[in-house]
Amino acid sequence: MAQDYKKLAADIIDGVGGKDNVDKVIHCISRLRFYLKDEKKADTDKVTKINGVAGAVYNAGLGQYQVVIGPAVTDVYDQVIDQLGSDVIDQEATDQAIAASTADKKPKPTNLWGWIVRGFQLLIGTITGSMIPVIGLLAASGILKGILTFFTFNVHLIDVKSTTYIIINAMGDSTFYFLPILVGYTAARQLKSDPIVVAAIAGVLVHPTIAALWSAPTRGMNTLFGIPLNANFFGIPIHIPQYTYSIFPIIFAAWLARPVGNWLKKVIPISLRSIFQPLFTLFIVSAAVLVVMGPVISLISAGLAALINFLVTANEAIAGLIIGAFYQVLVIFGLHWMVIPIVSNDIATTGHSVLNGLINFTMIAQGAGALGVWARTKKPDIKGLSLAGALSGFAGVTEPAMYGINLKYGRVFWMANVGGAIGTFVAGLFHVNMYGFTGSWIGFPSFFSRTNPNNIWVFLLAGIITTVISFTAVYLWGFKDSDVDKVRIVEKKNVFKSAIQNK
Repeated sequence: MAQDYKKLAADIIDGVGGKDNVDKVIHCISRLRFYLKDEKKADTDKVTKINGVAGAVYNAGLGQYQVVIGPAVTDVYDQVIDQLGSDVIDQEATDQAIAASTADKKPKPTNLWGWIVRGFQLLIGTITGSMIPVIGLLAASGILKGILTFFTFNVHLIDVKSTTYIIINAMGDSTFYFLPILVGYTAARQLKSDPIVVAAIAGVLVHPTIAALWSAPTRGMNTLFGIPLNANFFGIPIHIPQYTYSIFPIIFAAWLARPVGNWLKKVIPISLRSIFQPLFTLFIVSAAVLVVMGPVISLISAGLAALINFLVTANEAIAGLIIGAFYQVLVIFGLHWMVIPIVSNDIATTGHSVLNGLINFTMIAQGAGALGVWARTKKPDIKGLSLAGALSGFAGVTEPAMYGINLKYGRVFWMANVGGAIGTFVAGLFHVNMYGFTGSWIGFPSFFSRTNPNNIWVFLLAGIITTVISFTAVYLWGFKDSDVDKVRIVEKKNVFKSAIQNK
């Protein structure tokens, strides 16, 4: 039987002290958050006994009375607003609450290392907060891509050259291809810059002509530390990397757009502001990302790619241990893109890739970590999000698991990486190889080999070890439901200032 959200909303309003006791109400991904005139009038025992309510608590630090609903929170919120009236809406606070679940006000660090850790935490909080609104779409797209892969390459029911494949592939791939635009919009809302302008800047990064510069032949071009300078901007030679699928450059853009936009607002006459403020913000921030961030990311990525390639050729087992532990950290910042050409070149020239075979188990690990959260939690909203992330991870797309669950509750990410490191070490020890691009559990056909029949068994052994250890480590030590109440609201003003100054 469908839940009666109208009655549920009415019961909750009554439980928090009635209409007259509600000043404002907002919501995050799982909770209604009431600002009450008198929190003592709220009857927590009464609220928690309401069918459809998973719990209730008063957060004194935020001044919020929080009612845990789960995935249906937006439906209940809409009914609450209908019954209370639009005067209780606080959209800005709602946007902030969507970005993170609760506050954790910590004292300021007292030493350099403390500031470094705090800056990194704020940076990760900004990334995950920016990703939360698109996590469900990412998970759905990842699962769709996995299903398409299965029917195309595993059971051969869909021809890869058919228009059916092209259409369904576009459905599954669009979220990832245009991810900078989606994240640009959500990051701008979180960092209080103009969402439309930042989305337009993201459009510059994924524009077909910009993407073509990255994929164009590089022979004969000038290079910087081996990186081709494939463009120039007013005579300045620059490198344009791959921006599709990336998130860090556009989050940087969202941060930079706020001070640039605010400064322009002060200096541009009000009669010209509506046109020239977004114009100059778009130009300045886009140029900064393309001229500064692109080359920086490429240089770091190239160095990491060279190191990874060296490790793989020197000792596959040790390479597996290091890659399994840290590769998904590169994914967070989009630094893994310089590794992709190595994999592509391996497959194009030899038909297989040892490196891709090792990377495969880091994807399994993140999916297994999310599955561990699903098994551990009793919160319905976390169960739904973690299961979707796990399925997507096992289908070869780790972003929903990482940004929705694993990074948000940091121990989950690292406990999953423990399993990834051990599983990838085993895979390297037995010299695993991979004969295709599609990875994680759904990519098992990529490990069949006519010349190396034991390769599939190495994949299964290492995959099971990765899954079991990641799942167990997360279940036992990586997550508990009380962690949900410790997630911070990101201090938006100083996120990048703290992170950059303390690198």
